[in-house]
Amino acid sequence: MKVLIVKTSSMGDVIHTFPALEDASRARPDIGFDWCVEEAFAGIVALHPAIGTIHTVAIRRWRKTLFDTNTWREAAALRRALRACRYDLVIDAQGLLKSALVARQARAPIAGFNRSSAREPSATLFYDISHAVPRDLHAIERTRRLFGLALGYQPDLSTLDSGIVPPSGSLAGIDGKTAFLLHGTSREDKKWPVEDWIGTARLLVERGMTPVTTWSNEREKTVAEAIAKAVPSTVVVPKSPLADIAAILGRSTLVIGADTGLTHLASAFGLPTIAVFLATEPGLTGPRGPYASTLLAPAGGGVTPTEVVAEAEKLLALKLQAPA
Repeated sequence: MKVLIVKTSSMGDVIHTFPALEDASRARPDIGFDWCVEEAFAGIVALHPAIGTIHTVAIRRWRKTLFDTNTWREAAALRRALRACRYDLVIDAQGLLKSALVARQARAPIAGFNRSSAREPSATLFYDISHAVPRDLHAIERTRRLFGLALGYQPDLSTLDSGIVPPSGSLAGIDGKTAFLLHGTSREDKKWPVEDWIGTARLLVERGMTPVTTWSNEREKTVAEAIAKAVPSTVVVPKSPLADIAAILGRSTLVIGADTGLTHLASAFGLPTIAVFLATEPGLTGPRGPYASTLLAPAGGGVTPTEVVAEAEKLLALKLQAPA
């Protein structure tokens, strides 16, 4: 049996789907899984060993060039590739109109959330089979339940395993314990002040850890350089391909991040991970993992470096006590 997973974006949403895929690959070893994802996140999908072919879409880019010949040529090539694979089932794990339209291109039966469960009810018009999954559950559990209903098994929700391991690679020239500081995020109101990142880096150095950070645009580069200037032992990784950052991230001792995709990836790797949420509620979409913790800013207040490092020490001690 061949099944196509459609979960195009964002990075966090893609990572939240891994536990469902891990459940399914164990419960249904007779199934081969492929995935259709936004081109920027293909390297993330490739981290899971159960995935065969990765089809990429470029909806974000196509929207900007809707009437360009190359856009239509790329969309047509995707449609041909999906149909050539002759899938037995497509699971739309996103529940949006755009993902349903992508799923439709495969010309195979589509399973997804029902009208009361989908994020956009109009998406269900394209489904052949729909399933009710409560909307007040964490995104990871919702997707695990959907896969179980679509493929005929009961997921063991008492356990959580993403099934992914960091890609090979490391940060040359650094020995000892490292703490990756993920300050970059898409919205300004999600960003922790640079002074707090600097304060955190200083506290980590006092505890014998080397702060590591990176950047993906000029504004983030300014923040990374400010941290390194104030705390000279900080290592700034230049803008790099996502797979390279994932490799360095996966070998970190500790990860502290804003509400961003790489923070979700760190928790999926099973690393001690602290997410600092300032403007969003983590309840249904926050990082989940054996050593993941979320610090939510109180109304009218913030999260301090001291609070973050104290939480980090708890997680590091917890992992140290865990069986090998």
